[in-house]
Amino acid sequence: MARPVIAIVGRPNVGKSTIFNRIVGDRLAIVEDKPGVTRDRLYSAGEWNGTAFSIVDTGGIEIDGEDEIMKSVRMQAELAIEEADVIIFMVDAKAGLTHADDEVAQMLFRSRKPVVLAVNKVDNMGRMDEVYEFYGLGFGQPIAISGAHGIGLGDLLDAAVEKLPVLEDDDYDDDIIKVALIGRPNVGKSSLVNALLGEERVIVSNVAGTTRDAIDTPFERDGQRYVLIDTAGMRKRGKVYETTEKYSVMRALKAIERADVVLVLINGEEGIIEQDKHIAGYAHEAGKASIFVVNKWDVVEKDDKTMNAFTQNIRDHFLFMTYAPVVFLSALTKSRLHKLLPVVNHVSQQHAMRIQTHLLNDVVADAVAYNPPPTDKGRRLKINYVTQVATKPPSIVIFVNDPEMMHFSYERYLENKIRAAFDFEGTPVRLFTRRKSDED
Repeated sequence: MARPVIAIVGRPNVGKSTIFNRIVGDRLAIVEDKPGVTRDRLYSAGEWNGTAFSIVDTGGIEIDGEDEIMKSVRMQAELAIEEADVIIFMVDAKAGLTHADDEVAQMLFRSRKPVVLAVNKVDNMGRMDEVYEFYGLGFGQPIAISGAHGIGLGDLLDAAVEKLPVLEDDDYDDDIIKVALIGRPNVGKSSLVNALLGEERVIVSNVAGTTRDAIDTPFERDGQRYVLIDTAGMRKRGKVYETTEKYSVMRALKAIERADVVLVLINGEEGIIEQDKHIAGYAHEAGKASIFVVNKWDVVEKDDKTMNAFTQNIRDHFLFMTYAPVVFLSALTKSRLHKLLPVVNHVSQQHAMRIQTHLLNDVVADAVAYNPPPTDKGRRLKINYVTQVATKPPSIVIFVNDPEMMHFSYERYLENKIRAAFDFEGTPVRLFTRRKSDED
């Protein structure tokens, strides 16, 4: 199920990244006292009083000069208006009301999206008088906050969460495989949708980013039912998206959340670029089954070694996703298209697989006997018991005498042994180490 989205907007240096970090509880964004220093449009999960949401820090459109600042702020606001369910509009009490604030306010007002006005840098009650001038923006009572001291964040989140819509759960049956197509613009997502459906269901153009919206398309093949979630190319038509491609991933992230299997499309003609890694990383972090789909394979000059070389290139670039199979095809000519859905079915099964506890413990016991855990200051990690606690993705808890002694490399060794025994192709496997007390 997709979470509702809160976006933080405002002109540079009003403290958006500081507030974002406080809400998600992590130092994900770079915070520095320079305008425009946040380099990525960051997205994370948040929760407040039992309400889960996604939150976006829209800062970070790189600025080439003073005349670019207002253009950048407008782009951020447009992106937030397009993608968010609720907008936190941040202004700066110390700087007071500025022309840039007025301009953003007009855009937000016209959008009719719910807006919560947050006045940052109100570090003590003596500054409350500076808050009142912001009433004039027309968004009701401003909420005084201090990102530096964490003051007022509860009130801010109360107000934002209150305005969030209640999103309906997908009413798809459990036996339907939900497949999201993600990838940078012009890798052929819409063409692949059409090829799988056997009809021109989605408008296709060779201009990058022409797909307008995420579209759910159910279909059935060989008795298995699917829903294709097309992610609008990580970018939509319009100059905003042409100049801010790396920031416009919201729709893809929403689609990933709803999917069982994610197809990470790569342009076989162009090869792998840095943005492909970011896009694939979203699917990995979300714990989804994933397949690399190398499209446009019909136009690649090849011999008997080309496919293996390209696969190795993917492995070298995506070291964090060595579990994901690679499928080569051409959506345009439908060459090798028949190979895709069987792999989708397989990784979906692996993603939902549950291993019996005794089998899991046997495999781990054999792994430990073959390669005992290293000692630390004369003490050795002791693995007491292993059990799978969840599926989608398979999540396994390892009970030990001291979790601090579980080294990353040994955890990776155990994961590899578990994969060797049970396959788990196409899906991340999450391992959690917990202390088993003597009383247990």
